[in-house]
Amino acid sequence: MSPKESSMLYSFSRRAFPNLPEDVVTVMTSSLYTEFASLTAAGLPIDTPLFAFVGPDGATIDVATGVAYPSKANRVRRQPKVGLLLEGTRSPKEPVVSVAGYGSVRDADIQANLDRYLAETAAQLPITSGGRPWSVVRQAVWYWSRIIVQTTPARVAWWPSADRLDEPPTVWNAPPGTLYAESDPAPAGPGSPAAAWGQASDWRPRACEVLEVGMAGHLTVCDREGFPLPFRMRAVALSDQGFVLDVPLGAPWTPKGPATLSFAGEAIFVGQVEPCADGGAHLTVERKLPELPLLGDSSNLWTPNPETESVLMGRLECELKRRNLALPVVPDTQPEPSEGSLVRTHTRIRADS
Repeated sequence: MSPKESSMLYSFSRRAFPNLPEDVVTVMTSSLYTEFASLTAAGLPIDTPLFAFVGPDGATIDVATGVAYPSKANRVRRQPKVGLLLEGTRSPKEPVVSVAGYGSVRDADIQANLDRYLAETAAQLPITSGGRPWSVVRQAVWYWSRIIVQTTPARVAWWPSADRLDEPPTVWNAPPGTLYAESDPAPAGPGSPAAAWGQASDWRPRACEVLEVGMAGHLTVCDREGFPLPFRMRAVALSDQGFVLDVPLGAPWTPKGPATLSFAGEAIFVGQVEPCADGGAHLTVERKLPELPLLGDSSNLWTPNPETESVLMGRLECELKRRNLALPVVPDTQPEPSEGSLVRTHTRIRADS
């Protein structure tokens, strides 16, 4: 890493989360993704991996979801307790960081959100675009129109490295009297109806697919304080009624109660998890959640079929109308990455090389 890149990383990390150790802050500020969990009205924790970026004041971890598929933001506005898992580049020497916090929804200015999201993710475009030119990628206004969720940590727990998750974590708690930001006022009128994406009646074939390709599974359970916390399973195997889970001993909760098992957010299985007598846990699957067609294949994201594009644009227009906002404008020229975006890219390259 060049001196300039090192200086960027140092200055960016120093101004964020000053009460936490530097190696923990480095993971929080340089991780490309976070597992992000929110709660349904029925109390079910749902986890989806999202791009992560630190707030402008260095006090929040921010993520974004599409205005055209706002379920995560709707859940956070209703119940602000959220959980994040930041695993950095999965280097054996990096801490694994779990954050329990309170989310606040920012959707009063979708144009500003779009501009920020573009800057925060611009450094990843050569990968996420699949090599497509900006003239094609910019057309996906349904993707670039974003709701931002900012999470202020109430508790941060960390393990020294990914191979030491059987140990109890070190825990930092926000001081008494910490203020947590409220969400922007809820938009008027009923929300756009959820899209009826295709859903198979049997969850087992999809489970076999994700296990066959070796996708990692993250189990999300609520802790004693009601925060939904995702945690990576050491191993996952199929059973007659669900999944057998190898749960690290240092997990931030007891594996019991309503839970979801997420495979990169592409396949999410819902059920009840119970600890096993011989260690580990078993998730009895009740159903699999519908899969957003934009996930998995990048061609679906940038050039979806006409039916999918129509559904996405219909929801986007409905949600913008509720907020009395015009369709945001995606710039003609490809945006420059923000400093934070460059930091995350440089750190990943350095760690992976």
